[in-house]
Amino acid sequence: MNYKEIFEKLWIDYVNTNPHAKKVYDLFVAEGEEVVNDHIAFRTFNDKRINIDVLSTLFLKSGYAEKGDYRFESKHLYAKHFEHITDKDAPRVFISELILEDFSVDFQQIIKTEIDKIAIDKLSSEILIFSGNLWGKPSFKTYELLRKESEYAAWLYVYGFCANHFTVSVTDLKKLDSIEKVNLFLKDNGFLLNDVDGEIKGSAEELLEQSSIKSGIIKIEFIEGAFEIPSCYYEFAKRYKDNNGELYSGFIAKSADKIFESTNFYTS
Repeated sequence: MNYKEIFEKLWIDYVNTNPHAKKVYDLFVAEGEEVVNDHIAFRTFNDKRINIDVLSTLFLKSGYAEKGDYRFESKHLYAKHFEHITDKDAPRVFISELILEDFSVDFQQIIKTEIDKIAIDKLSSEILIFSGNLWGKPSFKTYELLRKESEYAAWLYVYGFCANHFTVSVTDLKKLDSIEKVNLFLKDNGFLLNDVDGEIKGSAEELLEQSSIKSGIIKIEFIEGAFEIPSCYYEFAKRYKDNNGELYSGFIAKSADKIFESTNFYTS
């Protein structure tokens, strides 16, 4: 499977689960913009059966290489980003993992129990990244318990392995060519922005500006019944050239730290 086929499958799953994301995409297209994907992101746990090294396998086989790593102390996360070796137009891939040892014994046991439910053939499969929730129908009680220690873990418990977000490259937009214009456009169309530490994360001086909408609220079937919770979100990134005239291609940890909160629980 080449990287374009991988991204196409991930995109189809993403918009089918998150119709609000497709609405964002369609709004940009209706404005005459060509939507270029800057990067996608995945979440996982640092359990060796499903960690970053496991999730990145398919990308490495399709021409990607590791480019940078990041730590998020307050959220107990470690992450790596990957770029295609030969195709500079290929979207970046960002994979993060929750450091389980930083959490309570009960929290760790919940996660271990769920991971233990995954079939061995799924764990060894290259299509793990497309597999979604592999531990079965979630419990809302468990979701709430996990949220007390980590919103990230609670989200991952429900949705499993899928693209957490896609990202519009504002750098490649013609009309909506700044984060400010994009944010206003989104708000004018009824979307809520992640405004933790401001609507814009990063700066031109740091060579990367980012923003994101809050995750759409969708109905999920839990063991206890149907509940509405946040799903995936859409991100927007504008990159700037460095002193050598090269477009910055990495990520800024303190900005990404706040972008993670786009999936935090809220009520619409």
